[in-house]
Amino acid sequence: MNFRIGHGYDVHRYASGRRLILGGVDIPFGKGLAGHSDADVAVHAVMDALLGAAALGDIGLHFPDNDNKYKGADSLKLLEYVCMLIRENEYEISNVDSTIVAQAPKLKPYITEMRLNIARAMNVDITQVSVKATTEERLGFTGHLEGIAAHSVALIYKRK
Repeated sequence: MNFRIGHGYDVHRYASGRRLILGGVDIPFGKGLAGHSDADVAVHAVMDALLGAAALGDIGLHFPDNDNKYKGADSLKLLEYVCMLIRENEYEISNVDSTIVAQAPKLKPYITEMRLNIARAMNVDITQVSVKATTEERLGFTGHLEGIAAHSVALIYKRK
C-alpha cells in the first residue's frame, strides 16, 4: 500500500467576546479564540495534516482568511470538504492523532465528544480519531494563557 503521513499545526490567541470551540465542541470558558472562522485549532490542525499527507497545500490555500465566505465558518464543515478532496484524489484515511496544548480550560470532559465530531465530519469510525490534551506546565504562550495550539498527524493511503 502507498501510505502517506502529514503533520498539521495551528495556533490561535485568546479573544474576549468569542466562543471557545475545540473539536467542534462549544466549551464554557471566559474567552474564545481569535480567528476568521470559528478558530477551532484542533480541527484546523487535523485539516492541515490531511492536506499535507496528500500534498494538497494547507487550509490557508483552500480557505483564505481574506475571503468573507469563510468568516465565522464551522471548521467541521471545512473538514468535511477536506476529506472530500482527499477521497477525490483516491486516498482513504487510516487515522488521525491530535494533541491540543492548553493550560486552561481542562479538556478531559470534552475529549470523547471531540473525537466523535471529528470522526463524523471525516466519515470514519471514532476508533480512527485520537484527541489528547496537555499543558505546557505554565511555559510558553499556552502556559501563560495567551492562546491554544494543536498538533495533528494523519495517515492516509492510496486506493488500489
